[in-house]
Amino acid sequence: MALFDFICELQLTSDVEDILDDEAFIEELQVDIMEWFRYSQINEPVNDLDFHPQNTILISGAKDHTIKFFDFSKTVAKRAFRVIQDTHNVRSVSFHPSGEFLLAGTDHPIAHLYDVNTFQCYLSANVQEIGANVAINQVRYSSTGGMYVTASKDGAIRLWDGVTSNCVRSILGAHGTAEATSANFTKDQRYVLSCGKDSTVKLWEVGSGRLVKQYLGAAHMMLRCQAVFNATEEFVLSIDEPSNEIVIWDALTTEKVARWPSNHIGSPRWLEHSPVEAVFVTCGTDRSVRFWKETN
Repeated sequence: MALFDFICELQLTSDVEDILDDEAFIEELQVDIMEWFRYSQINEPVNDLDFHPQNTILISGAKDHTIKFFDFSKTVAKRAFRVIQDTHNVRSVSFHPSGEFLLAGTDHPIAHLYDVNTFQCYLSANVQEIGANVAINQVRYSSTGGMYVTASKDGAIRLWDGVTSNCVRSILGAHGTAEATSANFTKDQRYVLSCGKDSTVKLWEVGSGRLVKQYLGAAHMMLRCQAVFNATEEFVLSIDEPSNEIVIWDALTTEKVARWPSNHIGSPRWLEHSPVEAVFVTCGTDRSVRFWKETN
């Protein structure tokens, strides 16, 4: 497996270290992000972000019950140009591939579907049949928008029809009685990769709900940890909290192939891999963002 080099750290509360050749670029990036946080009118913790699939728009989901829209092409105006006021703490947000709709996973047990143009909110029609009564930790659309998946605090993974918003499959106890903290579709929409506070990462078959593979050896019981594929879906990445390491498995064999120190002070809170490049970022409780790039 090719190695990943730690490329840079963006420290939100102090000067950025001189660790890239283009020092001016990093200084400009730091200023931009500091200005963003200063003028974004976000008063409570931000739980999730997502980019619009076509336009230069970034949305945030926050603890203050808001979903805010930012145009990051604007060099001056940093304030949100649109705001959705939800009724609950917004834990997770996901744009539909068309950009016309977005999903919000909140403290409410059912994902909130919003029309981006009208802000009209829709809920699933078969809510009573599901029996869910706990918060959603993460919601994600499939690559075509034909389905979406939710990971809930009751340990369940639920699959939903992207058109009708009906729940088509519930994998109850996917992570036992522990919280399911993340869930993502593979690019072909045949499988879902989930992570939970039972310290397991699991791969599920969408069509049957069958457990296909299990990736072990990374403990995560405290933070809302993620498990993600790399861009080619050959490897799975997650976080080991006790050792403060990033753990990588071979997606096919489930064998651990690498463990790297995260370089964060304390375990990373978030891990996200680029869908098209061999790069990923980690975000920590030390208020830093670290950028990793694959090297041959």
